[in-house]
Amino acid sequence: MPTSHRAIENLIATYAELVDDGDFTGLGALFADATFIGGGEPAHGRDAVEKMFRDTLITYDDGTPRTQHVTTNTIIEVDEDAGTATSRAYFTVLQALPGGPLRTIACGRYHDRFARTNGEWHFAERRARVTLTGDLSQHLR
Repeated sequence: MPTSHRAIENLIATYAELVDDGDFTGLGALFADATFIGGGEPAHGRDAVEKMFRDTLITYDDGTPRTQHVTTNTIIEVDEDAGTATSRAYFTVLQALPGGPLRTIACGRYHDRFARTNGEWHFAERRARVTLTGDLSQHLR
């Protein structure tokens, strides 16, 4: 069984992988008992989070948004006794469309809360705040 820090790192990385794969059903499952707060109204739970991503991100013929999310400068603080944790991290979103250049389209910060239930860590809340933007016209609806 991974340590708490490693389990939380895996959740953070899984989010990036699911977004980049265009797996909105998987994102809904990842936030089944959590709230996602981004640029619009907060979305809570599986169905609301899945719908938010489907309604917000443009996908292409391969079913993906043609992005790569890079998460860095991750700080994780765990309270083992309480079964809670927080993290802060930077994110950078790269996009490459067919025939176009690789470009940076957004940078920002994640502020996350996690909870442990029956020995398993899961997201409780993700706050994503974009601090720098490039051309998002081919990424967001």
